[in-house]
Amino acid sequence: MRENIIIAGSGGQGIMLLGKIIAESAMRENKHVTWLPAYGAEVRGGTAHCMVIISDKEIGSPYIRKADTLIIMNQPSWEKFHSRLNLNGLFILNSSLIETATSKNKSLFKYPFTEIAIELGNIKVANMVALGFYIVAKKIIALETVFDGIKDFAPEDKKGLMEVNKQALSRGSQLIKDK
Repeated sequence: MRENIIIAGSGGQGIMLLGKIIAESAMRENKHVTWLPAYGAEVRGGTAHCMVIISDKEIGSPYIRKADTLIIMNQPSWEKFHSRLNLNGLFILNSSLIETATSKNKSLFKYPFTEIAIELGNIKVANMVALGFYIVAKKIIALETVFDGIKDFAPEDKKGLMEVNKQALSRGSQLIKDK
């Protein structure tokens, strides 16, 4: 098993955190992982992406030419990365911020992650909604492992956000069940 993931959006959307949580969760399940971040010049508000590889074997390089999964959170990232998906790969798109996205790929899923996060009371958890969807769609890591992992990522002064993050993950995981 090998899963190549590219996650992209703008700085401030939690793109790096999303990748770190996937990588950390896979490690907790004794899988080999790499995480390769890339920031735009502006950081907050600029483009940001990361590459995560999960494998049951050692990984030689963290760079991904073609992804098995693309998680795209905004229009500029769609324009930059949409051609980097394998033929039978999975597109997960934030329809709140992506207006024009079409693909011949049968596995194109568009959900309003940002709008769902706003409904939950915190726009910053749109990344967790997308993560919940990814976990259930791919079944590579367990949702419970991710719940446990995000506790360790939250600094002491942000522990109060645990509940809304769990709600966002749960809400994202329900999207595929509602399809």
